[in-house]
Amino acid sequence: MKILRTVEELRQWSRTARAAGRSVGLVPTMGALHAGHASLMRAAAAQCAAVAVSVFVNPTQFGPNEDFAQYPRSFDADCALAERTGAEAVFAPPVEEIYPAGASTYVDVEGLSGRLDGASRPGHFRGVATVVTKLMIAAEADRAYFGQKDAAQVAVLRRMVKDLRLATEVVVCPIVREADGLALSSRNVYLSPAERTQALVLNRAVRTVEKLFAAGEREARVLIEAARAVFAAEPAARVDYIELVDWTTLEPVERAAAGSLFAVAAWVGTTRLIDNAVLL
Repeated sequence: MKILRTVEELRQWSRTARAAGRSVGLVPTMGALHAGHASLMRAAAAQCAAVAVSVFVNPTQFGPNEDFAQYPRSFDADCALAERTGAEAVFAPPVEEIYPAGASTYVDVEGLSGRLDGASRPGHFRGVATVVTKLMIAAEADRAYFGQKDAAQVAVLRRMVKDLRLATEVVVCPIVREADGLALSSRNVYLSPAERTQALVLNRAVRTVEKLFAAGEREARVLIEAARAVFAAEPAARVDYIELVDWTTLEPVERAAAGSLFAVAAWVGTTRLIDNAVLL
């Protein structure tokens, strides 16, 4: 397992692989890796001959009252999981390598960055788009892998790649869940046992909407109200948003269609969680 600390090291690793005729995959993460991340790494290893995983807790995507300092960090375990799952390099730069002193350039995907999670976390998607652009430029990867759980982030990054004509393909992998349906997240470690049970309301709301759509319901108002009723039965969870949107634009839709994105976010205790489904 190679541990790379600088952009130049990552770039040289990638160029060496490509010069040998090997395709390059990138899995951007903030560490605290779990089975969801492992699924991304396995997908990357299946499609690419050389895989790098970035482990970087990106300060620019956290708001002033968010959990940057407390965000879980488990670097040794992360490296071990990456190696077991087919990665050959971990890119773990210090903050000043990604944001040099005096840096003043950011990437802001206008419109999309203010929707869903961007509406309740101002500046969040600017930080995400900026760091992913930097990673894609540094890694010169053929493909980069992201989870559907972060569906709004995926929409922002797809648009960013398209607008900037970046050569890296965005590959989206399915949500990985616990046996009881809770979407895997590094933030799940914050949940107490009681909160862990309460958090299942997000998945129940998503499944309710999926079942209604499968039964023929198409009115967004009806689907959203059904999800709100599910949350009303679990008052410990505080809803941030319940939305039915076009997955490309993140704009609300009045009628659901195949490919529409149903997304929810809620606070359980002090932990903000998200979940979603692409309706089929």
